[in-house]
Amino acid sequence: MKARGILTFVLCFFFASGVIAADIGSGERNKQPIQIKSNALTTDSAKRTATFTGKVVARQGDVTIYSDRLVIYYSDKEKQNEVDKVEAIGNVRILQGDKIGVSGHGVYESKAGKIILDDHPKIYQGEDEVAGKVITYFLDTQRSEVTSDPDSRVLVIIHPKEKGKDGGKKP
Repeated sequence: MKARGILTFVLCFFFASGVIAADIGSGERNKQPIQIKSNALTTDSAKRTATFTGKVVARQGDVTIYSDRLVIYYSDKEKQNEVDKVEAIGNVRILQGDKIGVSGHGVYESKAGKIILDDHPKIYQGEDEVAGKVITYFLDTQRSEVTSDPDSRVLVIIHPKEKGKDGGKKP
């Protein structure tokens, strides 16, 4: 269940913007092994956490997440190691194909079915970009929200496709 929670965090991160989202076959990816490398791992049975620190790299299939620290929070003991939430902290970078997500912080909340990216989140796909104060993706409804604050606004940059690359078709 630990791998599934991390995977869900990583996969759903790339769905955070409806502008650049695409189906990436999460059903197949769930069946693949996950590999996490870090400089250190600390587990705390009382707090029900596993913390990976130092140049953390988590890979599953074609998705890779980098961060300074990755903390897995487990639900209560009756749920048999079910993941409650996964938190990526510091220099968060997620790669999948031509999609890149960057942020200082990200949290996947399994019960609420949402992913929250904050601390200067941006998502890139090719030359396209989405940025805001907070990017939230709701898994059950496949809905995303990008919010701003009084000092900044939501930014979306979409580059038109060149004719011939997409057949010159209009959407």
